[in-house]
Amino acid sequence: MKRRKLGTQGLETSELGLGCMGMSEFYGERNDEESTATLWRAIELGVDFFDTADMYGPFKNEELLGRALRGKRDKILIATKFGNVRGTDGSFQGINGRPEYVRACIEASLKRLETDHVDLYYQHRVDPTVPIEETVGAMAELVGQGKVRYLGLSEAAPATIRRAHAVHPISALQTEYSLWSREPEDELLATLRELGIGFVAYSPLGRGFLSGEFKKPEDLAPTDRRQFFPRFQGENFAKNLALVERVRELAAVRGVTAAQLALAWVMAQGEDIVAIPGTKRRDYLEQNVGAADIVLNAQELDALAEAAPKGAAAGARYADMSHVNR
Repeated sequence: MKRRKLGTQGLETSELGLGCMGMSEFYGERNDEESTATLWRAIELGVDFFDTADMYGPFKNEELLGRALRGKRDKILIATKFGNVRGTDGSFQGINGRPEYVRACIEASLKRLETDHVDLYYQHRVDPTVPIEETVGAMAELVGQGKVRYLGLSEAAPATIRRAHAVHPISALQTEYSLWSREPEDELLATLRELGIGFVAYSPLGRGFLSGEFKKPEDLAPTDRRQFFPRFQGENFAKNLALVERVRELAAVRGVTAAQLALAWVMAQGEDIVAIPGTKRRDYLEQNVGAADIVLNAQELDALAEAAPKGAAAGARYADMSHVNR
């Protein structure tokens, strides 16, 4: 597994990370035993960048990583997030970027993760009621205290990133990026590259749609939250399925899976990009890691651009887009 640098402050990770959210919530039933085995297998395969958040579970995902990675802390990098407020009953209670909330969140996350520091700490969503300078100022204090090594933002707009970066260097910006979510190409990636900030692509497989595993909306389990996303509903599903079929055809020519081709495309967009496909199963993990060995030539990249042009996906990323790109 090759490595990539995120930002200019020294953070370096495996070029593919592992998104851990689905191990605890949103994408069907939990299986902590298989999830733990998947985490261990990831380390064996050279993956050392694990992405979680306090809200996943809620709180259960950090606890899972804490248990599963006991004795392995020196082999891994942990990225977690704060800002999306959840109750113990799972209720969603808004966004909070107040300094006192930042300080409380890191203490709770460190306890659940069973560690004394987090390698990358993100503000999960920007709080429009709190100046970003105040939030990042509190995050910077955590760096000074040794509780956090590097800072990140998630779903922040270019203007917000500039203001945050002026307070303390931001090492990574995380947002959705894939063949069917190419909005970062408009202005975001250029801003990050100007400032020397790395990019972490979440949902690089379009929340699993680009893997080609879904043939109809009913393929989603009743507990799978993806059924509420516009791209997985009604006519949008059928239109997006046609897009996936085009990707699958190109993958067959190359002799790889649609998921591997889609991941290889993301990684080909720049050495400053780290993709974090999520899975809770070892077989999918091993398939995803295989994408790291795929080098796409110019003709293949052009063919993918034609098969899945910018804006081709039907439907918005979220039913409510008000909490992203702030």
